[in-house]
This record gives sequence, structure tokens and C-alpha cells, in this order.
Amino acid sequence: MHWEMNHELAHIARFRLQNQHITHTSLLTINSVAAWMGATQAQDYTHAKWALGLRLPGTKDADVEAAIDRGEIIRTHLLRPTWHFVAAEDLRWMLALSAPQINAIMASTNRLMGLDEAIFARCNDIIAKTLEDGQHLTREELMSELEKAGIATNDFRAAHIMMRAEQEGIVCNGSRRGKQFTYALIDERIPASNMFSRPDAIAELARRYFRSHAPATLHDFQWWSGLKMTDARKGLEAVQPTLVQETIDKQTYWMPNDFKERKTDAPTLHLLPAFDEYLVSYKDRSASLHSSRKEHTITKNGIFKPVVVQNAWVHGIWQRSFKKDKVAVDYVFFEEAGEVDAALLEEAVQRFSVFYSY
Repeated sequence: MHWEMNHELAHIARFRLQNQHITHTSLLTINSVAAWMGATQAQDYTHAKWALGLRLPGTKDADVEAAIDRGEIIRTHLLRPTWHFVAAEDLRWMLALSAPQINAIMASTNRLMGLDEAIFARCNDIIAKTLEDGQHLTREELMSELEKAGIATNDFRAAHIMMRAEQEGIVCNGSRRGKQFTYALIDERIPASNMFSRPDAIAELARRYFRSHAPATLHDFQWWSGLKMTDARKGLEAVQPTLVQETIDKQTYWMPNDFKERKTDAPTLHLLPAFDEYLVSYKDRSASLHSSRKEHTITKNGIFKPVVVQNAWVHGIWQRSFKKDKVAVDYVFFEEAGEVDAALLEEAVQRFSVFYSY
């Protein structure tokens, strides 16, 4: 069966592709992509690198890895909370904004694990001392130091201990050691940057979201930011003079008032990664995903699969594999194969292959 886009929502999906720099990108560096997006979900590390790469044509996987290793972009827990990529210069103020709420969310689980403020303080002190003088160490290496101090660190406790160290502004990701992730001290890795008062930080987060993710609703912003609704509303109110609104299907969508559509009749097709902001950053995804296809695209436990997006509409899912130094892509389309433009699909696969070439 063929499903068509709701024509009243179709332009919303097209504008989102443009504002997210999936189409018509004008950004020049990986850092600028991260800064433009505000925060890019990075739960799946491999796919998250492609999320940055597809917004900067010609970028390769090795380029993103190098930017991470240089500390130009940082992967840490923010917002809802989950892993995100952020520009290094944005890390401190975003942490200061989201950490109190993240710590509140984690509090009950921490208590069940026997992790109280005294233990966190001891852990943070040991972790900070162990990482001094430019050390980049794995979680296992840091947990070994905690074990020596008599602090139990099973897998779940270890994850919560490191998340608290992130939220306290002590650690961030270090350079990768082969395929192993490491941690480093924020103060040794990232230069001091401007901080905001809490109201100004909320306003700045709203500004970043609505410039890069619009058209979007207040509820979309609240979902993406992880803020309480009262704070999300304050953020929207703060930036409202720079926005325009449109009501569609009884929903109020907000857009930057200087937005200019780059009109084209040319069809487009993109292979978007798992957890891409094009889907994950909205509470209501009906502008680009038919409700009957949600269960095929987003699992019950919240896993967002990689999707094939043609003309701003999700047509199927895909997965990659490597065969004899060549990237292979397999698809499952929701409609008959004839619904997807074969030539555009081949071009999208080629762009994806370039990302993994050396």
C-alpha cells in the first residue's frame, strides 16, 4: 500500500531538512555542524558520526574521529539524558543547564545502587587525580583505581559513577585508543568558555533548537531539551521576537523570522543514521513518518533505526555492512520498490561510501 504525505505537513518536513543542513548545507567544519545543531544525539557512536558527516558533504569518518580526538566536539550525556555530540565551546554551559535535572532523574536509581553524595565525592576526587597531567584512560582503568580504594564498581555502578563525573564538569571523552573510549579532564581538554545565567542558558538552548530544527512546536522543544515545561515555555518566550508562527492541524509551529526557503523541484533522497535528529528531536514526527510505520522505524524500547528519506518522507529502513573493503547497504522499503528512485538511492549510497573511504 502506498502512503502519501499530508500535504499540509509536507512543507514542514522540507523546511526541517533545510534547517538541519541535510539539504543545502552551508557549514564548513565539523565543529560548526555540532554548534549549529546545539546537541546531536550520539547514543549509537558509529551512526552519530555519520549524522555529522552527512551535514558536511565530503567529510569522512576519519575526519570526525580526528575532530573528536582534538577535542573540537565532545560526546557526553546531556539533555534527556543520553549521549550527545556538542561543540566543545558549548559543553560547559549546557552541562550547567542540564546537570541538575539529570542528577534529579538519576537520584532514585543511585540510591538503589548505594551511591550517595559522599561516595560520588570520593569517586570524583579519585577520578580527577588519576586523570591529571593529560591522562586519557578507559572506564575500566578508572574503575580499577576506585576498586583499589574500596569502592565497588559493577557495570551499572560504573556507568552511574562516570555519568555523575560528567555532570559535575570533571570529565569528558578523551581521544580514542584503538576502538576503546577514554575519559579526560574537562579542564585540561577544553578551554574556558562563556557561561550563561540559567535564564540566558534556557534562552540560548531555545535559540539553537528553533534555528536548526524548525518548524517545531513548544512540545517538540520540551521533549528535545529535557527541560520542564515551565522552563521550555520561558525559553520559547525569550526567543519569540525572532520567530514567526503558523498553525497547522491545531498545532502551533515556530520558525526563524529570517528563514528563506531554497526552493527546488529536484527530488532528494538521504540515508539518515540511527537516532538522527530529523526524527528523534520531535515529539510529533507525523510530518515525515506515517503513524502506521512507526513500529517499523522506532522500537518499543526507543531505538530509532536508520531510515531512507525520499522527498522528506520516510520510505524505509537500511543497514550497512562491509564486504571486501566496500560498504554494502541493505534496505527494507515500506512501499513497493518502485516508490523509491533507484538513481537517487545509488547517489545516496555513494555519498555514504565516500564517508568511509580513505
